[in-house]
Amino acid sequence: MYRLVSARIRRSESLTRSGGVGFTVAAVRDVAIAWFTLGGLYLAISFLPLSAELHHNVGRGLLVLVILSATVIAARVASDAIKVYALRTTGVMQASSIFITVGRLLIYIVGFLILLQTFGISIAPILTALGVGGLAVALALQDTLANLFAGVHLLASRKIKIGDYVALESGQEGYVVDINWRNTSIRQLPNNMIIIPNAKMAQAIVTNYYRPQNEMSVLVPVTVDYASDLDQVEAVTKEVIADVMRSVRGGVPSHEPVIRFNTFGEWSIGFTA
Repeated sequence: MYRLVSARIRRSESLTRSGGVGFTVAAVRDVAIAWFTLGGLYLAISFLPLSAELHHNVGRGLLVLVILSATVIAARVASDAIKVYALRTTGVMQASSIFITVGRLLIYIVGFLILLQTFGISIAPILTALGVGGLAVALALQDTLANLFAGVHLLASRKIKIGDYVALESGQEGYVVDINWRNTSIRQLPNNMIIIPNAKMAQAIVTNYYRPQNEMSVLVPVTVDYASDLDQVEAVTKEVIADVMRSVRGGVPSHEPVIRFNTFGEWSIGFTA
């Protein structure tokens, strides 16, 4: 039976992977053998001459295992769904870990509450205690909660996204690689990592070079001697710029180079390319 179902799951996974729901089938496939084992144990126990109390306790234990495995599957599916959504909206397989962490946490909390209900434990007093103690927890974790909500604000505003190249008012700049529940990680060009608390990131003046579009102009100051042929200088400079645009990753080959002579110094003529 397991081989038959697993073959059907693999066939469904190959059909649905392109549609973005293959991760759901894959998550179920990983625990399919465990569920079949639990089902076989339950059937075997039902035919054994056990007391009603023992049969009830064993059945409850198997149900707990099923709930735990279903919770793990739901957490995997939620995190993969967030990643797929990020792929469809941004075009890159990157998603902020803050949403993945919060999604998993919520699912684990729901699974824990269901588990308590299975044991006959009322969750109403727990929810009441959480509501009363929530104020004390909020005061104790004031900085942590400030960073959490600042991170959510950064992502919800869509002003900064994973993969954007940004520059801070302090002069540091790099690619945004992650925004988690506490801080924002920025990778500099020398491959150094800058860790900034979300609360400070939300208050900082940030230049996003990928907004409103990824392409940006780069101004290069150049000086030449007064004896130089300016027409030839302009032609050679445009040729070099065009070659750089074709050969350097991220360049725009269709860009038309612009040369502006703007400075007459003591020993040279300055222009901007």
